[in-house]
Amino acid sequence: MLEVDGVIAHRLTSSVPLVAQISQYIIAAGGKRLRPALLLLICGALGYKGSERFNLAAVVEFIHTATLLHDDVVDESTLRRGRATANESFGNPASVLVGDFLYSRAFQMMVSAGSMRIMEILSDATNVIAEGEVLQLMNMHDASLDEEGYLRVIRSKTAKLFEASARLGAVLAGAPPATETACATYGQALGTAFQIIDDVLDYDGVAAEMGKNLGDDLREGKSTLPLIAAMQRGTLEQSTLIRQAIEQGSTEHLEDIVAIVRNTGALDVARKAAAAEAQRAIDAISNLPINQHTASLLQLAAQLLERRH
Repeated sequence: MLEVDGVIAHRLTSSVPLVAQISQYIIAAGGKRLRPALLLLICGALGYKGSERFNLAAVVEFIHTATLLHDDVVDESTLRRGRATANESFGNPASVLVGDFLYSRAFQMMVSAGSMRIMEILSDATNVIAEGEVLQLMNMHDASLDEEGYLRVIRSKTAKLFEASARLGAVLAGAPPATETACATYGQALGTAFQIIDDVLDYDGVAAEMGKNLGDDLREGKSTLPLIAAMQRGTLEQSTLIRQAIEQGSTEHLEDIVAIVRNTGALDVARKAAAAEAQRAIDAISNLPINQHTASLLQLAAQLLERRH
């Protein structure tokens, strides 16, 4: 990861001061670096030690960071990772344009890998992520969204880059098609579980631990799995309150809604769905070589369910 951070710092250079300033601001905020770590772990599990893994790990982090910049503008978010979002600090136009810079820099870097297969995986992933963003926008304030519709969004918007990161590790290692598919399945399942838990924490977390405002999803009119489950399991009055809050994007009754989500067992429903995805991830890599990297991949899937931020 230190090697990856070195590539990130080197490739963030720009002759335009504001580009470099905002890029450094969002990257320096840290984050879990899960996607590049996933790529490195898959490479390690399959025995690939070439330097191209550092370049591609930085590429997926740039793509992820670009989506965050655009996400925060669309969602009008003010807090991420415990501090002001880039759009809050620098304004929406600068955030969108620097997000574009990060996307284009990522594509410059992937070209240098000299592999059409790698370009195919990353360009496809970027396109699916964009579709997922639009799909989520279309679903805003739609209280009728069901679990299938919710999963379709998060598998496009969030899980796709996890899937691509894992698949890239297998491609770099020259793995056979079955192994590549297994790694991609692991990534998709891990990314899906990650997002479900993220949505659980919006109603079961502490703002100081999470680094974002509680109730943000409700304010943005997002029907997430905890809300969907709560509407299915609650009384007519409880379901109506949640439905109205989603449709209006209102956090006026946030405390009541958090109580409903917790008391109806909706969080348990969501956590079970995340656990099923984590198990799917674990099952997918059952035939990978036995080594410390594979052990870490298994541990990552298991511990994902315990995260608090």
